[in-house]
Amino acid sequence: MIEKNRPPVRGRRRAIVLIPNAFTLGNLFFGFWSIVSAIRGDFSLAAWLIFIAGVADALDGRIARFARTGSPFGTELDDSLVDLVSFGVAPAVLSYRLLLEGGGDWGWTLAFIFVAAVAVRLARFNIEQGGKARLHFHGLPSPSAGIALSSFYPFSQTPFFSQYLATWPWTQLLGGYMIVLAGLMLSHVIYPAIPRLSVRTSSGRGGILFVLTCVSLLIWNPQLVVFPVVLTYITYGVVRTTVMGLLDRLPERDPLSEELSVEDLDSRDLEYEGMRPHWASWGPSDERESEDESEET
Repeated sequence: MIEKNRPPVRGRRRAIVLIPNAFTLGNLFFGFWSIVSAIRGDFSLAAWLIFIAGVADALDGRIARFARTGSPFGTELDDSLVDLVSFGVAPAVLSYRLLLEGGGDWGWTLAFIFVAAVAVRLARFNIEQGGKARLHFHGLPSPSAGIALSSFYPFSQTPFFSQYLATWPWTQLLGGYMIVLAGLMLSHVIYPAIPRLSVRTSSGRGGILFVLTCVSLLIWNPQLVVFPVVLTYITYGVVRTTVMGLLDRLPERDPLSEELSVEDLDSRDLEYEGMRPHWASWGPSDERESEDESEET
């Protein structure tokens, strides 16, 4: 008796589908834990938990695409609900408790403005780029803004900060910094996305070198590295956009367009739709029919 190929076990398929969502919920867990830590006054832990949430946020989508288990549910959960907590509310609460709490009404108002900007940014992202592959981001990504805000506290605990920057009026500067981040999230500044890691293309090899460099710097001194690196990324987008505007220079193609070069095809993630495994449409009835056909054969 010849037995036909049967679909994978449903339990295994469900486990694979749940892995990206587990990372997404981990993102939410660390974001909520950061809020609780900030309320308790443990600012260092609160800041690093937001950074860990950012790592989880970067991994869940890549795992979903690698395992070909992406879904609109996972996209909405990650790109809207979870990110608002981890990269909007958590950094705002940390900044408020850290320096803005004694500022009266304007302190919590600045924190609210930042959270509102994250909410609007995520809504716009879902309309323009949600669930799609992206080489660039239209406006500052909310995880970058959240980490840029929260990583200030670990940086402020370094000897370098104590020696050279401690006398600056950081309460006022932090308030202005939050407004700038909020404006950049709602702006038309184009920020590059981290390219997909690959040895086949120059952008993929550059992505590998970039990741290895960042990991090495983090191992060396994370307190001193994270804030300047994220600040450099933010500044790069502004300077690049300003220079291109002054030179009246337009990119060769729309960076948000779906039309890709040959090299980009290897380095850019695909849309969620179309990446479903061939067995994704199998239902319980289909599995029973397959079993019946096998028995008959």
